[in-house]
Amino acid sequence: MFLGEVVGTCVLILLGDGVVAGVLLNRSKAQNGGWIVITFGWGIAVLMGVLASLAVTGGVAHLNPAVTIGLASAKLFGVEWGDVPTLIAGQFVGAALGALLVYLSYLVHWKETDDAGLKLAVFSTGPAIRNAAANVITEVVGTAILVFGVVAIFSKNNASFGSLGAFFIALLVLGIGLSLGGPTGYAINPARDLGPRIMHFILPIPGKGSSDWAYAWVPVVGPVLGGLVGALLAKAAFGL
Repeated sequence: MFLGEVVGTCVLILLGDGVVAGVLLNRSKAQNGGWIVITFGWGIAVLMGVLASLAVTGGVAHLNPAVTIGLASAKLFGVEWGDVPTLIAGQFVGAALGALLVYLSYLVHWKETDDAGLKLAVFSTGPAIRNAAANVITEVVGTAILVFGVVAIFSKNNASFGSLGAFFIALLVLGIGLSLGGPTGYAINPARDLGPRIMHFILPIPGKGSSDWAYAWVPVVGPVLGGLVGALLAKAAFGL
């Protein structure tokens, strides 16, 4: 269970933060690829992260503390509170490892990039307009529809999807990025944001600037609240 979350979340962050690095960092062949490239890259990152995790564990693949906490709170899919610390620990370890691999993959591009904000954006999210209440609301809504959608995809009425579930989750995350990602960069996952943000703080990135700890609580609190809301709404809506 722990190893599956480590591997899956590592793949998620490697490919997800990797596409952001490719689009934002100077002298990358993908530089200025734009939002569509980033959102599609994250969708593929989710697909491969879930599949990698399932290949290790055979049946968890949360990759997200908000999903884990939401499902445990609503008592869905057999997720027990006793499993939560192990799952979340694996998610944060995997996120840190994935961020390290992104740093190494773009090793010579950090020095070529003068904008410290772009370097931070590779690792963690930030608001287009800084307003804590509005930013939290965006993250709550985005994560709520994520967890609501995950429960819908794997509900008994959609059981015929089988192994296609990972593909539909990837499409769901792509849709969230396209529709709701503009205000905050759609963290929708505390491990995805906080783990790499810590690595940004630790790693010897030239000219990296601040890790923006004043904002760091938003992509943690918002997704956790959203996960709870989404799971409880799904339980009520689907009669689970």
